[in-house]
Amino acid sequence: MITLDQLNAATLTEASQMLDGVYEHSPWIAEAALAQRPFKSLAHLKHTMADTVRQADRAAQLALIRAHPQLAGKLAEQGQLTAESTHEQATAGLKACSPEELAALRRLNAEYLAKFGWPFIVAVRGPRGTGLTRPEIISTFARRLENHADFELAECLRNIHRIAEIRLNDKFGVEPVWGNQVWDCAELLARHSDVEGALTVTYLTPAHQACQVQLVRWMHDCGFDEVEVDAVGNVVGIYNGSDLQAPRLLTGSHFDTVRNGGKYDGRLGIFVPMVCVRELHRAGKRLPFGLEVIGFAEEEGQRYKATFLGSGAVIGRFDFSWLNQKDADGITMREAMFAAGRDPGQIDPLKRDPTQYMGFVEVHIEQGPVLNEIDMPLGVVTSINGSVRYLGEMVGVSCHAGTTPMDRRRDAAAGVAELLLYVEKRAAQVPHLVGTVGMLNVPGGSINVVPGRCQFSLDIRATTNEVRDAMAHDVLSELKRITDRRGLHCTLEETLRASAAPSAPEWQARWERAVESVGLPVYRMPSGAGHDAMKLDEVMPQAMLFVRGGNSGISHNPLETTTNDDAQLCVEAFMSVLEQLAESP
Repeated sequence: MITLDQLNAATLTEASQMLDGVYEHSPWIAEAALAQRPFKSLAHLKHTMADTVRQADRAAQLALIRAHPQLAGKLAEQGQLTAESTHEQATAGLKACSPEELAALRRLNAEYLAKFGWPFIVAVRGPRGTGLTRPEIISTFARRLENHADFELAECLRNIHRIAEIRLNDKFGVEPVWGNQVWDCAELLARHSDVEGALTVTYLTPAHQACQVQLVRWMHDCGFDEVEVDAVGNVVGIYNGSDLQAPRLLTGSHFDTVRNGGKYDGRLGIFVPMVCVRELHRAGKRLPFGLEVIGFAEEEGQRYKATFLGSGAVIGRFDFSWLNQKDADGITMREAMFAAGRDPGQIDPLKRDPTQYMGFVEVHIEQGPVLNEIDMPLGVVTSINGSVRYLGEMVGVSCHAGTTPMDRRRDAAAGVAELLLYVEKRAAQVPHLVGTVGMLNVPGGSINVVPGRCQFSLDIRATTNEVRDAMAHDVLSELKRITDRRGLHCTLEETLRASAAPSAPEWQARWERAVESVGLPVYRMPSGAGHDAMKLDEVMPQAMLFVRGGNSGISHNPLETTTNDDAQLCVEAFMSVLEQLAESP
């Protein structure tokens, strides 16, 4: 085993030898990275080496990729792999492939090489470091074969960095224990789902209630002093401070999911502070203030047309008209709450007094590709984007597709398509502004009928309300021009308007110092997605920390993932925030 002090003190030749084999047959990466010594942490070293590759030209990146062997390829058969690759492929069980699996890998190797010109790279030890299964490797191989070449090259490099990260852990004798706990919690909680074969947990279903039971059990195990499921279904854990009268720190996120969602969206923000409390309790340590962790019961708006039920109740803004909404089976929210043992009459008392809290912090998976693309494990959120959403229907005239001349048509779908292209063009003109037409439907559409109706959605988000509203104004003006010119009529209903939630400067600064404390540079970014923090922002200061997601940052998807190492950094950063507050609240 080597230490960071040894690496920092060694000569370039000695240090290069220490890092030999981290990047397959590519000593230039270590040599270039070592020029930036001293390293403040292992995370700093990992980031520096990854950044060295990112700054290299394409030829050097391709050479790095091509230095890697094919999975279960000829070099493996001939015993000519490096010691590191031999160990990794053995960990994944690639030496024990069935004839069918070996045939599939050989076919995929050939197709992949023919398409891209380099070998398929995957970190076979996986996001937990314990090894992917052979079926997981083969399915990943087949999925990535469909990628665009530039995208796939970047994905290969990201997997190479993960391989290097695990090899560095081995060299330094490091095990991300806290990260493993977070990762394992995500896997275990994902066993509860409304459906078979996918992760779907919607408000107050049996799977949702099973998640409540599991979270309660874990909070007790971690050492929380008080644990309860409240009237709206939130799971609340309190770890008392040495001063019971001091304002608490509030944190948490949601544990419901979208349909066929991922394991980390929301839930990461519950597990990270839980692990922190577990460590504080293990060490017999009390902070000068209490820590309140809430697993919010609902944020996604999947079962009912209402979002942020959990955090809305906590800030005293639960809309009681929601209780009359019905789900797809005709069950009202009120009925669902009573069936689950919740009492709507006790929701009002859930309102927190903001003066009794220092503020709210939330850890969340990024749900986007930015951190992944720049090889940055953590990002500090500057603002949660404000949003406005509409549901619309364009109305024209249905008519025969063969007999109606192009200049006589009142095509509703074509009108919406024109609007969609305008939204795309207009949003691209301003940084951090996004516009999406995510739903398109031609009711009763037919291949030989000009569409007379087209239903659509419109979602506009920006870091400030002013930028959001300026685009909304321009889109609505363009919509009128389109309908006037095409002889169409459009109905448009605004279904949601949420204000932007800038991070409180002093709380953002704490996250920035926390990121620096783990040895990483600070990367600031807005949040394009809505989060529970934006509700808490209405009554108290808030700030968020993002962690990168794997698989190009995809979220609301079964492929959503993160690594145990990145989860470890989240816990370390959260611990740093707690320490900062303990020293000078």
